[in-house]
Amino acid sequence: MSAPTTMRVFIPLTIRKRNGRPKIVPPADMVPDTGGVDPHMLKAIAKGWSWRRKLESGEEATIQDIAEAEGISDRYVGRMLRLGYLAPTVLDKLLVGRMSPTVSVKDMAAAAELPWAEQEATVFGDF
Repeated sequence: MSAPTTMRVFIPLTIRKRNGRPKIVPPADMVPDTGGVDPHMLKAIAKGWSWRRKLESGEEATIQDIAEAEGISDRYVGRMLRLGYLAPTVLDKLLVGRMSPTVSVKDMAAAAELPWAEQEATVFGDF
């Protein structure tokens, strides 16, 4: 008898819905712990802050300059740039408290235009 020529590998993946779309979620021990906050949301907030700093420091003069440098549309830059102006309490809960928001990145960008007092209830749901 010869040894089997095939090998079976089992990887425990989970399928969850994120923003209405199915997403494959790897086991918790294979990815860094974001505490329930979507890593894409954290990246979007980081981009918003980075682009805000570039504009404020004068490194880039306009949103169009950032868009051309990144190879993306100026509308996307404008929407993500709003995340750089989220209320400190919202950022504290997202980044330090690792609370998961109840809205998508697009809705969070829209919520950034609200007064700071209203942002927390919009992003995390009414308390």
